[in-house]
Amino acid sequence: MALSTEREKGAHLLRRFGLGASEAELDYYLKDGLNGAIDKLLAYESVNEGFDVEIEKMANQNGQIQPQSVGVWWTLRLVATQRPLQEKMSVFWHDHFATSASKVQAGPTMHQHNEVLRKNATGNFRTFLTEISQDPAMLFWLDNQYNVAGKPNENFAREVMELFTLGVDNRYTEQDIKEAARAFTGWSIGRVGNKGPRPGQGFVFRPAFHDRGEKTVFGRTGNLTGEQVIDILCELPETAEHITRKVWEWFAYPNPEPTMISRIARKFQSDNLSIKTLLKEIMRSSEFYSVKADRTIYKSPVDFTVSTLRQLGVAQALYDSMSEAPENMRGRLQPVQVAYQSMKSMGMHLLYPPDVAGWETGPNWITSATMMERINWGNKLFGQAKAGGQLRFQSYPIFANDPTPQGVAKKLVSVFDAPIASYKIPKLVEAATKASAGRVTQQNSNVIAAAVTRLIFAAPEYQLM
Repeated sequence: MALSTEREKGAHLLRRFGLGASEAELDYYLKDGLNGAIDKLLAYESVNEGFDVEIEKMANQNGQIQPQSVGVWWTLRLVATQRPLQEKMSVFWHDHFATSASKVQAGPTMHQHNEVLRKNATGNFRTFLTEISQDPAMLFWLDNQYNVAGKPNENFAREVMELFTLGVDNRYTEQDIKEAARAFTGWSIGRVGNKGPRPGQGFVFRPAFHDRGEKTVFGRTGNLTGEQVIDILCELPETAEHITRKVWEWFAYPNPEPTMISRIARKFQSDNLSIKTLLKEIMRSSEFYSVKADRTIYKSPVDFTVSTLRQLGVAQALYDSMSEAPENMRGRLQPVQVAYQSMKSMGMHLLYPPDVAGWETGPNWITSATMMERINWGNKLFGQAKAGGQLRFQSYPIFANDPTPQGVAKKLVSVFDAPIASYKIPKLVEAATKASAGRVTQQNSNVIAAAVTRLIFAAPEYQLM
């Protein structure tokens, strides 16, 4: 069945375009109905993010910021943010404009790249494409510092067409790539600062290395610059179609109907490639709430780990503890460090996409190894893992109203927004009964919670959102 009630649609909306939702969060967003929830998600600029941890606080004893520390910092932001759409879109764009610290290696440069994703998450795609194309991490990742007149390097020009705008084998020719590469000559990287924990890199245009000759890209001829090539690409309807399809498949369902994508892409194009317009069209479309969309997208490791932390209320507790003693912040980061490493074990190492095409998503998230990690995440949440970091979330308070095996099973299904079939609930109760000997106490509640959560996290239907 298609989603029918406002609450069902609101929960679906927040699963896809948020970072999961606690029961209280769902109430907040749906206060003014579904359209109100959509407006609240999109108008996040008016919301206090609830996050002010400067990246400098992640510096090591030598005053350096390592890329993995930036990844932990971003995980903390994902857990704590009051702007879930902004961070969810930042994760999407991280996959779309995939750039890896495996090559870039400089923590401040990867942080700068991450901030470009966040700043432009729902802005204008043309502006975004220009800024990300001039981002030092991207330029270094795709070797454009070696792209000079007389010896053009085609890496960036190829990917800006193949992956970032038009899609693989869509309209462009090898000659278009060669000519565009000449337009991007001279786009390079320069040092911004040399002291402190954030000596950054900045975009530098080097006129002496720019090819000023005549170039022809998609039938447009002249002394084209890189900015002009970006304008040409953004004017092509194929770009709007490709971005629309990719956003739809990430947030709604695979293999969308071409006529629907064309309809939404035309709106996107006519509003000057406003990403916010694109998202609003998707969120308000009937197809987004159809049976094809309900619980048909595989949870990424971010969706799997971050949403559970937010649902358990770890975010606020963690942030409050750091606000009380900010000078000892690094010592209080264990929960997000565990989450960051668990996401890596589940196949998604933030800031380290496998290649320029990003991660293989959908059912590729699920393997025998990653399923074991997903199940073990329940043990880590409640301090029952045999090895590795653990969170030891104190579970008893959430069961206090009904501290029985039945109450534990019912509450965890609700808290984790788990679509567990009714005939499976007795198995959860049985696991809780076995772990508790029939009595739930403050001393044994975490053992019981872990036993039930393992079964929930192992359920095939729980892998979908």
